[in-house]
Amino acid sequence: MTNPLLAPWEGPFGLPPFTAIRDADFAPAVETALAEARAAVAAIAANPEAPTFANTIAALELADLTLNRVLGLFWTLAGAASNPAREALETEFAPRLSAYGSEITSNKALFARIEALWAARETLALTPEEARVLMLTRRGFVRAGAQLTGAEEARMT
Repeated sequence: MTNPLLAPWEGPFGLPPFTAIRDADFAPAVETALAEARAAVAAIAANPEAPTFANTIAALELADLTLNRVLGLFWTLAGAASNPAREALETEFAPRLSAYGSEITSNKALFARIEALWAARETLALTPEEARVLMLTRRGFVRAGAQLTGAEEARMT
């Protein structure tokens, strides 16, 4: 049976099929979505083409769409109608999502692509929105320790 969290949501206004979703569906959906997101981020970091806004920043924004969709629904349900199963899932997800975030911000190849775009930002003809997204992405990486090395990097990770 297909996990309803991973299938297309075809309810009115693109809503999920609430009656088909069970708490037990969330852990496998998050696992699948994390694997999908990790693969997408790895592909961005390993892209042999020169970094562009589209193949780096925009691609990074889209890398975890499934994860965001699944977790958005989970956090909504957990906040509106908490139960012991959802509380256990919150505890289970927290370290895994933290590790995922650290993997992204400590990915040296990915950060090198972002830095290359940052260094060339004046010549990229970015729209104001793109320039802001580039700035926010880079700042997020820097604040998460992407420029650290050695013991400082290990400690941050």
